Amino acid sequence: MDKFTKKTGLTVLITLFWASLGLAAGGGGAHMEPADIDPDNIASLQRGARNFMNYCSGCHSAQYVRYNTIGKDLELSEEQLIDNLMFNAEKTFETIQTAMPADDAARWYGTTPPDMSLMARAKGADYVYNFLKGFYVSEESPTGVDNLMLEGTSMPHVLWELQGYQEAHFEHHENEDGSVTTTFDGFEQMAAGAMDAEAYDEFVRDTVNFLAYISEPIRSDRRKLGVWVLMYLIFFFILASMLKKQIWKDVK
Repeated sequence: MDKFTKKTGLTVLITLFWASLGLAAGGGGAHMEPADIDPDNIASLQRGARNFMNYCSGCHSAQYVRYNTIGKDLELSEEQLIDNLMFNAEKTFETIQTAMPADDAARWYGTTPPDMSLMARAKGADYVYNFLKGFYVSEESPTGVDNLMLEGTSMPHVLWELQGYQEAHFEHHENEDGSVTTTFDGFEQMAAGAMDAEAYDEFVRDTVNFLAYISEPIRSDRRKLGVWVLMYLIFFFILASMLKKQIWKDVK
């Protein structure tokens, strides 16, 4: 490969890299607030599990996590698990399935609601957090609302009773080439919900925390195992260094 080809290939890679960063930064068209979740907060995960089952599981499944796994990790007894979370399941080894038939969901919403098992890993906790906070009234939407993070979403605002309704304000700036740039300029509360802004943020944070947990239930065990592996490697490195010195001490 000649120098010109190498230089061209490197230029292409750098260009693609910066382009991907620009796409990632521009995704959703709005600044995202950090979710600030804590996957080690058991109380938050318990509240999040309650929120998910009460408000999300009617439309969304979580096919890759079992009830008994949730009960074990969230420190819930089998009785608590059955009484508070298992609304449409009979056995604790079952996974979370939605009660809504997929065909009906596709007909009502235009698309089947996605499974939520890996959503927090696929989109990121910050995205899901801002999505659940980003609904605003829109006369152009069939559901009456749109979302700042996902324009044209077919999902209705299922948490409107808690958050209330808000209006989104946008600023339009005309560029030198005649094009128009639209930027988000904040929300304005139109109708109050059952929760104030702080309580609703905490509700959403707990829900996202649970979604992040089910996307990787072994996270806690993996981190604990990782600590032991690192300790073993450090110990073995010290032992190997001492052994090397002992073996080669007479070699000059």
